[in-house]
Amino acid sequence: MTSKHPARGAALSPGDHKSLASAIRALAMDAVEAAASGHPGMPMGMADAAVVLFSEQLRFDPRHPDWPDRDRFVLSAGHGSMLLYALLHLTGYPGMSIEQLKNFRQLGSRTPGHPEHGEPGVETTTGPLGQGFGNAVGMAIAERHLNARFGDDLVDHRTWVIAGDGCLMEGISHEAASLAGHLGLGRLNVLWDDNRISIDGPTDLTVSDDVPARFRSYGWHVVACDGHDPRSVSSALAEAAADPRPTLVACRTTIGFGAPTKAGTAGSHGAPLGATEIAGTRAAIDWPHAPFEIPAGVRAAGLKLGGRGADAQESWLGRLEAATPALRAEFERVMAGRLPEALSDAIHALKATLASDPPKLASRVSSQKVIEALAPVMPELLGGSADLSGSNNTKVKTQRVLTRDDAGGSYLHYGVREHAMAAAMNGMALHGGVVPYGGTFLVFTDYCRPAIRLAALMGLRVVFVMTHDSIGLGEDGPTHQPVEHLAALRCIPNLHVHRPADAIETAECWQLALERADGPSVLALSRQGLPAVRTTHSGENRARRGGYLLAEADGERQVTLIATGSEVDIARKARQLLAAKGIGAAVVSMPCRELFAAQDAGYRAQVLGADAVRIVVEAGVRMPWEAEIGPDGDFVGMTGFGASGPADELYRHFGITPEAVADAARRRLAARGR
Repeated sequence: MTSKHPARGAALSPGDHKSLASAIRALAMDAVEAAASGHPGMPMGMADAAVVLFSEQLRFDPRHPDWPDRDRFVLSAGHGSMLLYALLHLTGYPGMSIEQLKNFRQLGSRTPGHPEHGEPGVETTTGPLGQGFGNAVGMAIAERHLNARFGDDLVDHRTWVIAGDGCLMEGISHEAASLAGHLGLGRLNVLWDDNRISIDGPTDLTVSDDVPARFRSYGWHVVACDGHDPRSVSSALAEAAADPRPTLVACRTTIGFGAPTKAGTAGSHGAPLGATEIAGTRAAIDWPHAPFEIPAGVRAAGLKLGGRGADAQESWLGRLEAATPALRAEFERVMAGRLPEALSDAIHALKATLASDPPKLASRVSSQKVIEALAPVMPELLGGSADLSGSNNTKVKTQRVLTRDDAGGSYLHYGVREHAMAAAMNGMALHGGVVPYGGTFLVFTDYCRPAIRLAALMGLRVVFVMTHDSIGLGEDGPTHQPVEHLAALRCIPNLHVHRPADAIETAECWQLALERADGPSVLALSRQGLPAVRTTHSGENRARRGGYLLAEADGERQVTLIATGSEVDIARKARQLLAAKGIGAAVVSMPCRELFAAQDAGYRAQVLGADAVRIVVEAGVRMPWEAEIGPDGDFVGMTGFGASGPADELYRHFGITPEAVADAARRRLAARGR
């Protein structure tokens, strides 16, 4: 697995290595001490291994931190953020000044407590342990996939990770490592900070795993080294880079290396060392300099290290310029995240077809029709499912499966690994060049939620296709019926939750999810068939504003019925019942509350009706519909868990029917004296 374009570094002199490692240790101690909080032990323990990685293997260029063919470095053990910040400062990344290190963990600084994507050199937001590991697997998948599309000249890099004991304890690491081994991701190399200390104390309080044996069982290559011996680390990293399998490099280290009394103990893990311990450490590592002082010679060595990737970056740029115009244009398009012009045409044509012969389809099936239309015109679309492809309808015939032997495939079987799937999709989006989507049941967003939250925090274009969205899934019963999950997802800032009512709305919601470049989207899709509620073709994407007037009242509007997904048809039937009693009711379809809430007040008032009684209908819990319900409206939905039985019977059993909606409207009108 040696790169066609190695351009890696040579070993540092012993003096330069020692000075840079000592500088990292000192900066970590000083920054944590100044902030009166943080984790000095991990940076101090991994300083030697990190310097070898950055000097000999990691291909990067601080002048061009977003260079597409750079190696990706993921600090999965994000609590050790000062390790990364110190390296970025010493190697000359823009904006990472000594003042930023002095302001570690302070409001508005570029050095938050855990790394946050968006700063040059910070590839992903880490902190929740194991998520970075999962991101890295996705980055490695994206690299191999794009290499298959564009060739070695444009895509030929590695993903390097530093992970701690906590990362490997978390369940997500088991799923992600298993997937990486199955796919043979030989460009993925993980440095395990094997310091055997957690916050509570020695890891043998809780863990007796044979970690190397575990990773070998996944199909990984494993190599061990002394994490404080540069030659040992260097040999291990070279062996990792040469092996065709993903590699775990077990770096045996001492947490808080150099601290007189706290080295090797939990006392150096998550708290400042204190003035006395810091003074003793400075003496032990031969660093007589004042806090945050970096001698000129050390600074020069760091900047020289940072400049080593310039030739590789310029060489790559030459290869890009030498590529055919079509290949170069396509590569630049996908890496910039620009959607193909044919996408909107494909959606428009599909909507016209659906309007000409309105189908009754489960929205999961409608979603599959959208993917069928998009896959030929959007080659960057990389789909998958957590062992539910046939249920989620996420795979179409034109998609090849991405495998160990065919990384050019555009569909990935994740297996029963929802945690890893969601984190890997985030890694793909962070890597760039692909637009990932992945499916499971909506109830299993509980397993995906940490990664969904991080996708929202980072503003990533990721599409989560979540089917079987209500009690309408029927006989699988309450364990699989997601009564509270729409509400739980809607609580996540910057997440768009789409619940389309029919095939045309499904196409429109897919378009909105793909066009969105600043955050993730969830498509909540039904198992049961949904009648068409939109039968007239329009070039306008009516779902774009989140909610819209589907059917106005006959005569004066007294009631507004607001619904999503499968309950829109229930609202339509309730409108007819009310009309038969002389009550004017309008129906509002609201596939995305988040988009509707972002509209101006005038539009929202027009859609909801200024003086109408509002009834919300959704086969989920009431939260967070209070704003739409208003002071004298009502909610028809679930108040507890579901049950096992046919879908139609369940809707009647739980009182989510046209009659119940009409009754609720009449009661609220009567309470008004009308």
